[in-house]
Amino acid sequence: MQQPEKKITALTDALCEVVCGNRECVETLVISLLAGGSVLMQDVPGVGKTTLAKAVAKAVDVPFHRIQFTPDLLPADILGSSIYNPVEGTFAFRAGPIFCNVLLADEINRASPRTQSALLEAMSESHATIEGRRYDLPAPFLVLATQNPVEFHGTYPLPEAQLDRFLVQLELGYPDAETEVHILYAQAETHPLDHLQPVFSQDDVRTLQGMVRKIRVEKIVSEYIVEIVRQTREDSRLKLGVSPRGSLMLFRACQAAALAAGRDYVLPDDVQRLAPHVLPHRMIMTSKAKYGGVSAKKIVAEILGRVKVPS
Repeated sequence: MQQPEKKITALTDALCEVVCGNRECVETLVISLLAGGSVLMQDVPGVGKTTLAKAVAKAVDVPFHRIQFTPDLLPADILGSSIYNPVEGTFAFRAGPIFCNVLLADEINRASPRTQSALLEAMSESHATIEGRRYDLPAPFLVLATQNPVEFHGTYPLPEAQLDRFLVQLELGYPDAETEVHILYAQAETHPLDHLQPVFSQDDVRTLQGMVRKIRVEKIVSEYIVEIVRQTREDSRLKLGVSPRGSLMLFRACQAAALAAGRDYVLPDDVQRLAPHVLPHRMIMTSKAKYGGVSAKKIVAEILGRVKVPS
């Protein structure tokens, strides 16, 4: 593929036409797509989380399914199950909505931990084991999950093991006044999502994901990543630091960021840019730190500020 960065920029621009005022979040989501990682969008209702997920599926032109997570949702409602055919007297497997390229898990924290865990294998290994049989999921496979952080009644916090499988966690935030006025007029007659045209094909995504893995990462940059992660494990304010999976995901995200920027090598700047999105949700703070006004993002910022940047 010639000049992939131009096509990646075209995808980002198309998504920004639908979700205004959040270019950094959109760019990070596109990087996650290129890196083959899932995304958790945590923010208040009405800021465009679901719209952004729909826009990604439409702009990439791949099969898209949406699951509205509720307390009574069962694992079989996600994965699928065998259905009895009374005419033939046999069972036939009926695939669930997880068999798609982009899966929107809307309000994922409203389902029970048992149901949430149905996504664990799919998110980390791109296949699902159902009734003792393994089924490969379509490639690429991306989970876009949303959750509301301000309403806790009838919700179940995501297990740490599941949080660790999300490449990044995004917060869209409120738009500024000028952007919000633009949104009012942009949606006055029709929604921009209705006019969004495909930018990538399924094959384009596969090709770009293969190119990401060939991006060069110098050993000194890898050591920089590992040192940042190691310091999270030694911080007294954290009960649990970032796992080796976190190191690998930051490594892969930096490769994707380099490709999006038109480079065939990773810079320390890529690490500094993506660490605040990749690392905080993998960390568990002590109760004293949590209720003392310290956030995981602040701890990551402090670590980035004191770890020597390779030159």
